[in-house]
Amino acid sequence: MHKIPDINLEAHHIAALKTYFTERHASLLTLIRALVEIESPSGDAEASHKLALFLSHAAREIDADVKVELIEIPHVGTHLCLRFFDDGANNKATLLLGHTDTVHPRGTLDARPVRETAGKLYAPGVFDMKANCALALEAIQALVELNIKPPRSVNVLLTCDEETGSATGRALVEREAARAAQVLVLEPSANGKVKTARKGTGTWTVRAEGIAAHAGLNPQAGASAILEIARQIERLHQINHASPHDTSQKKLSGIHLNAGTVSGGTRSNVIAASAETEVDARFATMDEARQVENIFASLKPFDERVKLSIEGSINRPPLERTKDVVLLYQHARRFASGIGFTLDETSVGGASDGNFVSAMNVPVLDGLGINGDGAHAAHEHIVLDDITPRATLVASLIATL
Repeated sequence: MHKIPDINLEAHHIAALKTYFTERHASLLTLIRALVEIESPSGDAEASHKLALFLSHAAREIDADVKVELIEIPHVGTHLCLRFFDDGANNKATLLLGHTDTVHPRGTLDARPVRETAGKLYAPGVFDMKANCALALEAIQALVELNIKPPRSVNVLLTCDEETGSATGRALVEREAARAAQVLVLEPSANGKVKTARKGTGTWTVRAEGIAAHAGLNPQAGASAILEIARQIERLHQINHASPHDTSQKKLSGIHLNAGTVSGGTRSNVIAASAETEVDARFATMDEARQVENIFASLKPFDERVKLSIEGSINRPPLERTKDVVLLYQHARRFASGIGFTLDETSVGGASDGNFVSAMNVPVLDGLGINGDGAHAAHEHIVLDDITPRATLVASLIATL
């Protein structure tokens, strides 16, 4: 089991951090706005590179000795890795993990400009997760300015393709996690709660090849691929009734399958010769992951004249609520109490790059980002009053892990 270092911050250090972030509130908002205004949708390599350069410059303003690694992936974007407090001792680091890509295409900001109202800052990508990229740098800057030296080096990895499945970012996440004593994921919090469990994800495409025939003259000669796919969808969705998706518990359980797209056929008067559906799969444990793989591997056609073909795989393993995750959470909860708020935990069906870390048995705490709502939606925002306590918590964790 991972052992949390017996390091505590003096009350005056916590007070100093709170004061620092309170006084720096306007400056942090300026940084957040600047990051939001560099629109960086997944797959926009030019915008991604521009944002990575901006963050690199900001990091060097904090510490001229920071080690900057820019990993450019053609037609994808630029991953960014920053190394602070690196004394060359080659000890395990604390890793701060996040991403710079958003789901919002360029031009979204013109339609929905940054606005501040009723204690909230609204902007595309601000909650997930531009504000938390700024939070990572702000927490490190506070430690530098207040001369609070963490017990180990601090690495920051911001990938550029998390929203599309981390096809190129996963290897970097695993590389940096292998070098880390623990990983703090700055994904948005869930109503202020950290995430101590996440379901794993996978995607499968089920295709059916039937026999075309005239729907009026000789329908019996045909074998409908659409009917076959409809029956397969019903079969897959019935599995959900046996294993309900319940996020109210600390530990998630149950397989959940969702046929999200379906297509097929040519005309209404033709028995469809082809059809397919794309199915999203969620699972809470590696045992359930293996069950999902077996479900798709063992699919058989209802109509023996129809041929089925199945393609797909697991994308992200589950982030399970292990004893090490609980230890990290309890450590964070104690600090939050000292800062003046209660830090609750939750389990969610959505995945993040923290799932990859969990599969490596590296302690991870997810959802440490600023409170807000509307990820991927038109009302996306952060809660301004949460910035100071959340930044104080993240800085305190870095200083004591």
